[in-house]
Amino acid sequence: MARPLESVPNFSEGRNRGTIDALAESLGSPARLLDVHADEDHNRSVFTLVGAEEELQESLLAGIACARELIDLRRHEGAHPRVGAADVVPIVPLVPDELERACACARVVAERVGGELGLPVFLYGELARGRGPAFFRSGGLEELRGRVESGELSPDFGPDRLEERSGAVLVGARRPLIAFNVNIRGSLEAAREAARAVRERDGGYPGVRALGLELPRAGLVQVSMNVEDYEAAALHEIVARIEREAEARGAEVVGSELVGLMPAGAAVAAAGAMLRIDGFDASRVLELRLLE
Repeated sequence: MARPLESVPNFSEGRNRGTIDALAESLGSPARLLDVHADEDHNRSVFTLVGAEEELQESLLAGIACARELIDLRRHEGAHPRVGAADVVPIVPLVPDELERACACARVVAERVGGELGLPVFLYGELARGRGPAFFRSGGLEELRGRVESGELSPDFGPDRLEERSGAVLVGARRPLIAFNVNIRGSLEAAREAARAVRERDGGYPGVRALGLELPRAGLVQVSMNVEDYEAAALHEIVARIEREAEARGAEVVGSELVGLMPAGAAVAAAGAMLRIDGFDASRVLELRLLE
């Protein structure tokens, strides 16, 4: 039996429970919905589902169609950058050697979203090397629309016009990553400086993408991260660095949150380090050994 693939679609709604529930219902069959993470300050929801290629494709098409119907970006505001109602739709292999299988599945999703739903689709990640979501989100939907109208960019599938209501859909394939946030009581500048200290492009940890964001509803600020290689950038080390950076600016780390699910190996690595167990890895965890 073939191993399932994972998808972690992000939708631009984190406050309206009716819309979030409708998205969950549309995504939950025939694929299996494992997790829903909704954030009011980000005004964004992240869904985790697994299934065979055809199951993921059908569930994702239904979820994106639901978002097109229920989410209006003209009335949307939130801390997280976005360019679409169904903003980003990655297909993720559970093991590295099935990345091409994930790519093939993502290409079918992209083509169907453009053709059947009539939404402009941009490819990213392994389907468009060197282009991640930030490449398209810089400046928001208005700037992306301008780049399309000027001829700088053209959607890979679907119409060449980006509507204000639904925007674009970013579809890609990528390796597993950990979406992880650290919440801070302090200034936005403290969060931005801590993000700068840990993200790769500013000399921080390999594969770490980080932003400093304000969470007005929670009364906090946040370092919002994607950790693309947990073996090269251990979560406990990242948190410790953020704590030091925050304390140096009179701020305090008050907690962290996981967005969606994470590979067991990342939790194992953190546990081994914190407990100071020499040679502790996934092979020493009973349940993981039973799954081999």
